[in-house]
Amino acid sequence: MSSLVSGVSIAARRAKRLARNGEELVQRALAGMGARQSETRISADSQAYWGRPGDDRWRANSHWRDASVFHDGDLWSRLGREHLELFERGVRMTGFSRRWDRVIDWGCGGGANAIWFAPRAQEYIGVDISADTLRECAGEVARACDTRFTSIAVDVDDPEAALRKIDEPCDIFLSFYVFELIPTPEYGERLLRIASQLLAPGGLALIQVKYDSGSWRTKSRRRSYRSGLAEMTTYPIAAFWELAARTGLRPEAVHLVPRNELDVRYAYFFLSKPAAQVV
Repeated sequence: MSSLVSGVSIAARRAKRLARNGEELVQRALAGMGARQSETRISADSQAYWGRPGDDRWRANSHWRDASVFHDGDLWSRLGREHLELFERGVRMTGFSRRWDRVIDWGCGGGANAIWFAPRAQEYIGVDISADTLRECAGEVARACDTRFTSIAVDVDDPEAALRKIDEPCDIFLSFYVFELIPTPEYGERLLRIASQLLAPGGLALIQVKYDSGSWRTKSRRRSYRSGLAEMTTYPIAAFWELAARTGLRPEAVHLVPRNELDVRYAYFFLSKPAAQVV
């Protein structure tokens, strides 16, 4: 009986995977024929999805510790630890020497990164769409250390609200597993300009994106947000490098991860804020 149940379970997973692949092909074919949705429409769909807590898939996408995808092994904790180790390598490589007094985590999720970075900071600022996720992240930080956690809620259609709510520059700007979820590549320029304005001169950002490898299947999807949120926005590596430079950030290096335990085609960009020039 157990083998029969196991076989049914495997067949069900395969059927779901085939259905997802079919949906992906249909949506990309529609986008390729010009049936793209507007940024306004995608932003509204994004706000509706992230703004209200949902099922296990929602918690997994929000990187909550109790999501089933993180039940086996130490994946949830390891994600943040590996990001901290990568950032420390970037610190050495770029010669970053500022104190980590104020850290901004854009799209902080359930705290997988925060529990590793927050103990190094005086203030940890979590920015997110979901009030529930901000509370989850705050709780994880409180259990990990006594660093002050500041919650900043923004709506998808007004990320610039963070500039009105954060009144002092930060030393470090982080964003992991966020840029592939934003409505369009053009929207990403807004986020980079916000990062540039929030960083103090001499500050350092580490921003992760999903990269476009040149295949039609890896381009930005631009429609049907809920069914393909992790493929919504991608960037050619050189294009994102140049985009960051146009927004006032100085690209220092890029680290590529073709595949990890969550997904594929990740690029981590180290971006500095040039120090003010003495005239």
